[in-house]
Amino acid sequence: MCQKSISISYKEYFRNEGLDLKDRTLLDRAKKASEGAYAPYSNFHVGAAVRLSNGEIIAASNQENAAYPSGLCAERVAILYAHAKFPEASVESIAVTASVGGQMCETPTYPCGACRQVLAESEMRSGSPIRVIIGGEKLTQTMESISALLPFTFDNLPKR
Repeated sequence: MCQKSISISYKEYFRNEGLDLKDRTLLDRAKKASEGAYAPYSNFHVGAAVRLSNGEIIAASNQENAAYPSGLCAERVAILYAHAKFPEASVESIAVTASVGGQMCETPTYPCGACRQVLAESEMRSGSPIRVIIGGEKLTQTMESISALLPFTFDNLPKR
C-alpha cells in the first residue's frame, strides 16, 4: 500500500479587499447575471461570468425547469455558450456568485460536481489553467486552477 495526500492552495479576500480589479469586474458581471436567473423552485439565483483569451466576457445564470434535472447551472450555461460562440478562445477565468431571496450569500457558493467536471475538461482542452473566483458578500476565494476544486477528473475515455 502507498498512502498519498493532496493539498490545495487558495486565497481569501474579506469584502473583496485587495482583490484584483479584473477579478472584481468579473465578479460584478456574475452578480449582475444572477439577477436573470430563472429559479422559481429553489429561489437560489446563481451567476457566472467567464473571461476568454480574446478579452470577451460571457455571463449567464442558472435556469431551472419543472422537470428538475432538466435545468442548467450558471457555470455550465456560461462556459458552454462561450465555447460555442468563440470556439478558438480559451477560458482564462470564471467568477461565480449566488443569492437567496434577493440577498447575496455571505460566503462562497462552489460549483456542483457536474460543473466542476465541465470546467476541468475545458481546462484540459485548452492546456492552460482556469482561474476560479468564488464570491460571497463577506468572503471571496480564488484558486489558480479548477484542479483545486476537482483534483480527480473523469478523463479515461478512449483516445481517438
